[in-house]
Amino acid sequence: MSRIGVVADDLTGATDTSVQFARQGRPTLLRLRPGADRLPADAVLAECTDARALGDAAAPATAAAVTRLHASGVDRLYVKVDSTVRGSVAAQVRGALESWSAVRPAAFAVVCPAYPAMDRVVAGGVVLAGGRLLEDGPAGRDPVTPVATSRLAELLPGSVHVPQPADGDPAALAAALTAAGRTARVVTVDAGDDADLARLAEAVDRVGPDAVPAGSAGLAGALAGRWRPATAAGPGEPPPSGEGPLLVLVTSLHRTAREQEARLREECGGDLLHLAPTAADLAEEAAWAGWVERAVPAGPLPGLVLVTAPEERTPGVRADAVAAALAGLVARLHAHRPLGRVVVTGGDGARALVDRWGCTGIEVLGAVTEGVPHGRLVGGDADGLPVTTKAGGFGDPDTLVRAVAHARRP
Repeated sequence: MSRIGVVADDLTGATDTSVQFARQGRPTLLRLRPGADRLPADAVLAECTDARALGDAAAPATAAAVTRLHASGVDRLYVKVDSTVRGSVAAQVRGALESWSAVRPAAFAVVCPAYPAMDRVVAGGVVLAGGRLLEDGPAGRDPVTPVATSRLAELLPGSVHVPQPADGDPAALAAALTAAGRTARVVTVDAGDDADLARLAEAVDRVGPDAVPAGSAGLAGALAGRWRPATAAGPGEPPPSGEGPLLVLVTSLHRTAREQEARLREECGGDLLHLAPTAADLAEEAAWAGWVERAVPAGPLPGLVLVTAPEERTPGVRADAVAAALAGLVARLHAHRPLGRVVVTGGDGARALVDRWGCTGIEVLGAVTEGVPHGRLVGGDADGLPVTTKAGGFGDPDTLVRAVAHARRP
């Protein structure tokens, strides 16, 4: 029985990819610190590198994570990259191959970031989101890792492109991948729908561990079906929320995330406490301390608390510093009165929160809906706390409302 390893560029990406395997009945853990990987042989073990914004430094960070995964018994590897290819995708793939080649000398990457369920496809080696070129949409305006081109050949220099076979034969696609992998370290492939991803997954499976698939949760879902254990259980039920408040943390600046939190405020109205510091409140330590003292109620918290990062940014105030400050605020609220569940939108906020609490991992159990996984925190000051995560760019305007409604179910 294979142990599957997932190396991901951010935390929400790690969970929305890992959950594809959890849905097929595999025990699944996102490991955040050593000591959280005592799992059965058929388990999926994921690591998050936070490499998206690292540039060339993403290569050694990814290589180190892959080396740790192999040392933990992983014999099939999945490299999770952003579905809109933001950030250091080329360096991540290079780093993964550097490490995997130590045990599989003929290794090559098969890259397909398509995620049709989220309207992200690859056609003729060009990535489209919502039918548009990436540089013309939100990915092109990303405040941290904007995308300048949609062409995989430019994003992955030296790569070779393989189209889907005209006859739809997975064996023919596997043969084409193998041939391309002899001449290039990176092979890109088109996918316009779930059938294309299923065909690609079968082809990758036929090639074997020398083919290192790299993509989003879309290709991961197709591979999870191919790699399903023979005696798999169903996906885990969401852990029941505790009696404390439900807290929603939104750190993503993606337009989709902002539309979703605005819709949540409209839907819940006066039933929630909205803690929304400005950029000025976060610019200096004294200003931040003063804002927290004024904004946090001395008495009990309401049943729903929404914490949002400011949409504007102050020069010199980094996004990770904002996420860390808001994570500290959430930790303070949890210490004041234990929370019942947290819902986090934005990989930087999710990472900052688990770091603040000292979590060793996240047990990934299932999904509220596509792209919105749930599970429970492992270790640290919030051990066992139910958690739901969502990448900022995923979903429609009501996705966050549905996630909150799901979390509040008895």
